[in-house]
Amino acid sequence: MKKNFNPVIPVEDDGLEIPEVGIWSIEKYQLVGGYCDIFTKGMRSKWNNLVYLDLFAGAGFAKIRENKDIIKSSALISLSIPTKFDKYIFCEENNDLFLALSERVAREFKNIDVEIFEGDCNTRIDDIKKSSPAYSKENTVLTFCFIDPFNLNLNFTTVQTLANELVDFLVLQALHMDANRNFKLYLNENNETISNYLGSTNWRDEWEKSKLLPKEFVKFLANQYDAKMKELGYLTAVRHQIRYPDKNVPLYYLTFYSKHERGIDFFKKVNDYATNQLGFGI
Repeated sequence: MKKNFNPVIPVEDDGLEIPEVGIWSIEKYQLVGGYCDIFTKGMRSKWNNLVYLDLFAGAGFAKIRENKDIIKSSALISLSIPTKFDKYIFCEENNDLFLALSERVAREFKNIDVEIFEGDCNTRIDDIKKSSPAYSKENTVLTFCFIDPFNLNLNFTTVQTLANELVDFLVLQALHMDANRNFKLYLNENNETISNYLGSTNWRDEWEKSKLLPKEFVKFLANQYDAKMKELGYLTAVRHQIRYPDKNVPLYYLTFYSKHERGIDFFKKVNDYATNQLGFGI
């Protein structure tokens, strides 16, 4: 992939809310921004409407904890690509982040079609879906959806609702950070976190049948999620593991799902480029 667009965009402190993130987030922003860029350039002439959807949109800016640099985060990166999407849909539950994002979008991107929802994407998903252009033979729509939760608070029914349409997904799976840490808690039959995440109430039976060790719980959940996505018509996932720089400690997966080989090919190109640029292992 040619170096046409750099998703790592430095900005100045504007006095609005700026959450801190780990330095490994740069790798995430490279992948999100890189895919947005190749997606719109490659699909612009083939579809009437290209839509970007960000379900945990944040504030638009982020401060790198290790060096205090301030850069654009996913929502504003997507708005900064050379070939724009036709429609941008953001959702953010935290009120401070929602207000900061809204003000930054209004200030910098007032002539772009952006709709921002406040609240939990799991409860607002029907409103979010309705805000996307309606698909028809005369009005084709293709969507790229980035999902960046801090933990496993993403219901599979949310993904399922969107997957009825033509949507590519890039999902942050906080399996190392959340699932490993809370392994015993999640095995408790009264805890519904994994049931909601996988859209399955019998996952504990599958875990027992697998005969896997507790240290393999992350692998089990990732495979279960992939199987559920295949049921929705998605191809084999492309998984990128984000690790803590220098320590080689796995933090989370960024997993890409598409129903079309071209989407998979696009993401593999972005994945290879971002990895080479940053020098982080997969």
